[in-house]
Amino acid sequence: MRASKSVQEMPPVSEKRSELTAAVLKEPQNVILDNLQLPQPKQGEVRIKLEGSGVCASNIPVWEGRDWFDYPITAGEPGHEGWGIVDAVGEGVENLKKGDRVTALTYNAYATHDIAKEESVVKLPDSLDGKPFPGEPLGCAMNIFNRSDIQKGQKVAIVGSGFLGTLLIQLAKSAGAEVIAISRREFSLETAKKAGADHLIQMNDHYEIIEKVKELTNQNFCERVIECTGKEWPLNLSIELTGERGKLIVAGFHQDGMRNVNVQMLNWRGIDMISAHERDPQKYIAGIEAAIEAVEAGKMDPFPLFTHHFALEEMEEAYKHLTERPEGFIKALIINQPR
Repeated sequence: MRASKSVQEMPPVSEKRSELTAAVLKEPQNVILDNLQLPQPKQGEVRIKLEGSGVCASNIPVWEGRDWFDYPITAGEPGHEGWGIVDAVGEGVENLKKGDRVTALTYNAYATHDIAKEESVVKLPDSLDGKPFPGEPLGCAMNIFNRSDIQKGQKVAIVGSGFLGTLLIQLAKSAGAEVIAISRREFSLETAKKAGADHLIQMNDHYEIIEKVKELTNQNFCERVIECTGKEWPLNLSIELTGERGKLIVAGFHQDGMRNVNVQMLNWRGIDMISAHERDPQKYIAGIEAAIEAVEAGKMDPFPLFTHHFALEEMEEAYKHLTERPEGFIKALIINQPR
């Protein structure tokens, strides 16, 4: 087995042409780079030379460390937002060829290369040439939007205006909704305003937020509320902001334990509570295809939200930005240098 070196000791990625280089979480908050044999695609698979990958908030627990994770984590994990160029094609692949620019559902994308099944790959149109396109989170946003069933003229509250929340603001506005953005950071609220939010409320005092939304909705609260934080308090706040027979869409990824929720309020108001997470890969692929259409149609513009770029050698810094969320941070991308 090849010995791994620290990020600081590794030679530049471009020096190793017969190998892939991948980031490895050796232990919590300790990333190394490892050079591995370049894999060959099997039947029905392609290999993608990755241009980059998005860095997802779902990575935070494995970065920080939890008792249930085993370290070191598999090379390239938990990266799953990659895009790039097909550079090898396995037998039986019919609709992809070398040189196609694609985004894909892969799970080792913090690397220079990854393998994908043909059915998990989406070709990118010429209109996106030269632009980063982490398909998985954009497809996720589209699937959440479609599950939300937002109609023209509805009042929609979006709780949490990070990357996902801002995309949903854009999509809700494209559907003709009146959008209330609720977020903790001033910078996030400024971003929400640029995305088209009609009203901005800082996420501080629980009851003050409820009164403000009550006032904005003529005492009726919102027909749709989308919770994007993955935290217990904002989830219960979101229940309070949903009107009678309204829909509460849980978009936040609640991954760190049980939740106590206000079932009495859900019952009393007859609220439909929808967990808008998908597990069927083909649902994700459909979402990615819809995201491409939405970007081309001007209904969604993710590019200003990619606020920070890091090289693979800077993976630890990317994780730190993800957890600390410095001023101006929305979404980080890992960008691989051309080889």
